[in-house]
Amino acid sequence: MGVKYLWDVLEPCKKTFPLDHLQNKRVCVDLSCWMVELHKVNKSYCATKEKVYLRGFFHRLRALIALNCSIILVSDGAIPGIKVPTYRRRLKARFEVADDGVEPGKETSLKRNMGSEFSCIIKEAKVIASTLGILCLDGIEEAEAQCALLNSESLCDACFSSDSDIFLFGAKTVYREICLGEGGYVVCYEMDDIKKKLGLGRNSLGRYDCEYEWFHYNVVAIALALLLGSDYSQGVRGLRQVKACEIVRSIGENIILEKVVSEGLAFAEKPRKPKKQVKPSVCNKKGTLPLVVINGKNRDPEGLEQIKQVIDAFMNPKCHQAGSTTVSRALAEFSFQRTKLQEICHQYFEWPPEKTDEYILPKVAERNLRRFAILQSRSTEVEVNLHLDKPQMREKCPVSEIIKTRKVQGRECFEVSWNDLEGLETSIVPADLVERACPEKIIEFKEKMAAKKKKPKPKQKQKNTSSPTKSSSLTELSLELQHLTLNTTSVVTTSTLEKAGQEKEKQENSKKHDYLCLIDSPERENSNNAWSEMDRFSVGPSSCSLYPETEVIDLISPCPETRPPRVSRSYQEKKSHDQQLESVIELSDSETDDEEHCKKARELRMFLQNMRKDIIL
Repeated sequence: MGVKYLWDVLEPCKKTFPLDHLQNKRVCVDLSCWMVELHKVNKSYCATKEKVYLRGFFHRLRALIALNCSIILVSDGAIPGIKVPTYRRRLKARFEVADDGVEPGKETSLKRNMGSEFSCIIKEAKVIASTLGILCLDGIEEAEAQCALLNSESLCDACFSSDSDIFLFGAKTVYREICLGEGGYVVCYEMDDIKKKLGLGRNSLGRYDCEYEWFHYNVVAIALALLLGSDYSQGVRGLRQVKACEIVRSIGENIILEKVVSEGLAFAEKPRKPKKQVKPSVCNKKGTLPLVVINGKNRDPEGLEQIKQVIDAFMNPKCHQAGSTTVSRALAEFSFQRTKLQEICHQYFEWPPEKTDEYILPKVAERNLRRFAILQSRSTEVEVNLHLDKPQMREKCPVSEIIKTRKVQGRECFEVSWNDLEGLETSIVPADLVERACPEKIIEFKEKMAAKKKKPKPKQKQKNTSSPTKSSSLTELSLELQHLTLNTTSVVTTSTLEKAGQEKEKQENSKKHDYLCLIDSPERENSNNAWSEMDRFSVGPSSCSLYPETEVIDLISPCPETRPPRVSRSYQEKKSHDQQLESVIELSDSETDDEEHCKKARELRMFLQNMRKDIIL
């Protein structure tokens, strides 16, 4: 919980930074605060069974790993004796807890129940963090006090906590909230802004060093905690943040705490009617810190003693010292255990190893690239200052090559392949990170892309995914194979076909010669007359054998206009008496035997022969 209304007091000092603000930093995390936040998201049975809170914790860690943000998890230890009454009061609100009969102000530290549900959640979070190479520092008492100590000793850059009393323990930079995903951000409060905007800890101090300035601000914050109430005291009833700040400024920030220690909190109470005599309040309820009320010269020694205990709890919390072995071990760096992480994720989330690798390996690769970028910048400075140029001493770049450009959430990125990272071939990283770490890879990529644009693409290698083109290409291939087969067959049978063609040509020539002789002979007319008489008297088709079979055509088939043949007078006279000769065309019945007639007859016969071949084919 922390100090009542203190976040409202610090609201003007709130700043929001993008998630990249955490890159290359070391932060302390109050583990209890994170797990409480994640567990509040969904308290249903299904969410608890599927460990949704633990998945959220895992994704927070991997997001910080990708930014090369070193993490120190800090868990709560024993409950401070001065906080035990508040702890019991909270438990009574949820469960019926028996009173142990201990007088207020005399409680000792209380060990936490390690078998409770929340303690089991903390254990699960520690197991996942250990597989990622993140160790947890178990605090002696308050985790936020341990985080503030590490921050004040500059062993970390900031603290993650939602307990406002972390400022009372001396924290300089506090991240209250963190949001992942698109547009991820962190909500930050810095001590310098609090001093400048609120004016706390600067009045009437004159010249002082930085350590005393921090001490004075801490005194003012403790005074606000006594007035407003915190985990260690109830505060003045009915007093709000605005009035408390006015009281601190009116009395003076350099003497406010001395006044509270010597006189109590009577000056902060509202004036009462003179008829009613004000009596010092007595602690009627066990386990609660009484309100110290002073009337005139009467003082409550017991109340003043408890105020001193509250101040001492904030000023001298029980923590591991900065130079202790426990802190040094927590600050050490460990590599993540891939196989162990796969087993834990399968146990908690039922993920296959491939899914676990898909989540964590790209983040580990990005962290390695950020570390390489820092190493490159430092080595460049050393080479410039010392005029050294030793490429053999440089570490190998984790990026193998740039594959192509990408855009993720409006940000320019590169898809790259990695060197010596088992289980990961390619992933996407920000373009500005690649430019800082290995600018030569970008130059190589641009040269390769320029070469591809200049080089003409061969037509036969153009890819076409349409199915009709594939089928047509297969058809063309089959036709070519068939053509090759026919060519080979024609080569084998060429000689045979040539001989058969010559014999056929001789036979056709002999038939043409006999037919021409038959047309030009004087017996043609007599044969025509005989055929006509036989046809009139229904003579059989054997009478037509005088004509060659090739010269009789069907009138149904189309034929070109031909010149009417020359026939004798006697044939014309007989034709007028016979109307049944429409199915036969006479090529010639002329009695003349000139060369022009023979030439035209040959042309007509060749034309009819070609037409017949075309019809057959």
